[in-house]
Amino acid sequence: MFGLSMLYYWLAYFIVTMIGVLHTIFNIKVLHMGTMKDDPGMGEGYEKTRPWHPLYNIIIFPLFAWLYLRAVGDATLDDAILTTLIWGTLTIIFDLFGWVIIKHPWSLSWKEFYIDYQPWITLTYLVIYLSPLLAFFALTVL
Repeated sequence: MFGLSMLYYWLAYFIVTMIGVLHTIFNIKVLHMGTMKDDPGMGEGYEKTRPWHPLYNIIIFPLFAWLYLRAVGDATLDDAILTTLIWGTLTIIFDLFGWVIIKHPWSLSWKEFYIDYQPWITLTYLVIYLSPLLAFFALTVL
């Protein structure tokens, strides 16, 4: 069921990323906050979204983990643990390439992503790692 796991994972990742991007755009266009060109780092419009990132993830990732584990049918704790390891580790690796190594207008330096983004990035990764376990326990209790 690896393919199905990846489908749910990438849907969750895409939705969370789009919410973050749209939140940043909202801050800049509607609330008239500064952009990368106006302010240091990613700009005020992005900086104000950072505390919200773990919240986006704690809503979306457990939901998609729950949908995935429910689709598996008779999911076991081993399934949840394996999903936890794959989803969390894949996120860390993909973020490294997608936000730091590959340069684009919204890319960050190592320091900006791993130091300046604390505690939000750590909380986000914790949420993603815990999501399949939370979903498994929700399935077994509900």
